[in-house]
Amino acid sequence: MSTRPRKALIIGAGIAGPVAAILLRRAGIESAIYEAWPYAKGIGGGLQIAPNGMHVLDEIGLANELISRGSIAEAFDFYSQGGERLGSINRDMARRFGQPAVNVCRATLNEILIDKAWCACVSLYFEKRLIKIEDRGDQPIIAYFSDGTTAEGDFLIGADGVHSVARRQVVPDGPQPFNTGLIGFGGFVPHAVLDGRSIGQHVETTFGQSGFFGYGYCSPDPTDGVMWWSTQPAHGMDAAMFRALDHTTLKQHLRGFHRGWHDPIPDIIEAAENIVVTDTLDVATLPTWSRKRSLLIGDAAHATSPHAGQGASLALEDAMRLARLMQEGQELGVTFQAFEAERRPRAEKIVAIARRNGNSKREFSATGAWVRNQMMKWLLPLGAKGMDFMYAYDARAV
Repeated sequence: MSTRPRKALIIGAGIAGPVAAILLRRAGIESAIYEAWPYAKGIGGGLQIAPNGMHVLDEIGLANELISRGSIAEAFDFYSQGGERLGSINRDMARRFGQPAVNVCRATLNEILIDKAWCACVSLYFEKRLIKIEDRGDQPIIAYFSDGTTAEGDFLIGADGVHSVARRQVVPDGPQPFNTGLIGFGGFVPHAVLDGRSIGQHVETTFGQSGFFGYGYCSPDPTDGVMWWSTQPAHGMDAAMFRALDHTTLKQHLRGFHRGWHDPIPDIIEAAENIVVTDTLDVATLPTWSRKRSLLIGDAAHATSPHAGQGASLALEDAMRLARLMQEGQELGVTFQAFEAERRPRAEKIVAIARRNGNSKREFSATGAWVRNQMMKWLLPLGAKGMDFMYAYDARAV
């Protein structure tokens, strides 16, 4: 009888996929990753890995590299459109939770994870767009790709994000991503743009009467090391419509929307190049995360809007917990059920928090915005304590 390791087919080479492959490899399970897009560097905006996500990166030996190539975020500061300070949260994270929060370019994170997977002898295949999964009893599970090729394995992990094709196979009549009515703009500017504003290692964010703006260091690279983002009500536009605009028109839109906002927001907009525009999507709760020998993880299972800063960290947690449960050697269906039972309550609680946070970035009357800002001065210290459960979680110790 063959004693070869079981083989996982992993769909998606974003965040959850490579980390799941690395950790499954440690558990004696061979993995192959299939990514729909070509391999590329330099794509995407910035993001933050919270302490709970950093614990997972530390487990696979990448925490220090991420810190060296990113930027530790020592606090999250909030301001009004006119520059009035509203409060600060997420201070002293490393001492309180064992790891810091780290800002990083998404492309840098992806490069680090892909390189680590290659070093772990994980097979990676790009330009492999999933179109169908075939799962017939005691036969190998088969993934069919748009280029006419197939792959066989013992089980399949859908880690292919908010637009997951694997999700449509696992939950054929399930919910589809829907637009929340908020548009995200973002990119990077040089360190010099923040000269004269001593933000240190703080992320500074601003609530407007309509919309939201944030910025902070995300890399030691002085030429491109500050990430910025603007969240705005869509007003009938979607990301594709904005992406169709030329750079001059897009920048003019940002100037107009943020006219009168406090410094250094106007300077950031003037310096912005290669502006990324994305829809802010959400997916309703899925009835199940698995079907037969296929399991969804990360945004494929519990897509979260960016307003809690936890999407990447939840994906990292999923990868760790799945690998740990797989090590127990139970029947696959039992393992998948245990994974969902463990992960769903936490993930859905955080998804709900992100949805609620997004509501404060929509359009208000002048009076409504003033009331919101006054309430935030009181609520931020109280709300920060209620968020500790997110950061205190250590997927290694569950």
